Amino acid sequence: MYPRLLALLLVFVSGVTLAHESEKGKPDTVPDTCPVTKPSDKPFVPPYPYPPRPYPGGSWFGTDRLWTVASVAWRGLSHYTPDDPTFRQKMQWWRQGYDYRTEPIPKLKVTGRRLDAQAAPLVSEVSNVSGTLPSMMVGINLPTLGCWEITGHYEADELTLVVWVAK
Repeated sequence: MYPRLLALLLVFVSGVTLAHESEKGKPDTVPDTCPVTKPSDKPFVPPYPYPPRPYPGGSWFGTDRLWTVASVAWRGLSHYTPDDPTFRQKMQWWRQGYDYRTEPIPKLKVTGRRLDAQAAPLVSEVSNVSGTLPSMMVGINLPTLGCWEITGHYEADELTLVVWVAK
């Protein structure tokens, strides 16, 4: 029952509208020029007690040292505030042994750059999510739509993903 609750929480927190999958399994809105990170044939499975499968349409990426859940395309992102022109997304990150009580401000840093055009780097802010399976929540402000490389840094561990951000 608990993994199902976590999956529902991920859907709620992520704010992701998934891209429509074409018959060949490739999101029909992602251009060939954007090398999105695709799920592996042997996907990462988080260590117990984390759920083996994330929300529908998303995939786990990473290692037990640092992982996240994402889809290859983010669509329908809203602006952070009515006056802010950036596009807002939230990403949840995990690390085996992460404890919000001993690390209330996570050491995780998330950076990103646009791959298909010139753009300012993304801006991120990190907080924590307490509970039985604590995580690190990252608010990401993207200055433009397009092909984005996003990297999470936690001490000596690093995880990089490429996502397509569309209207």
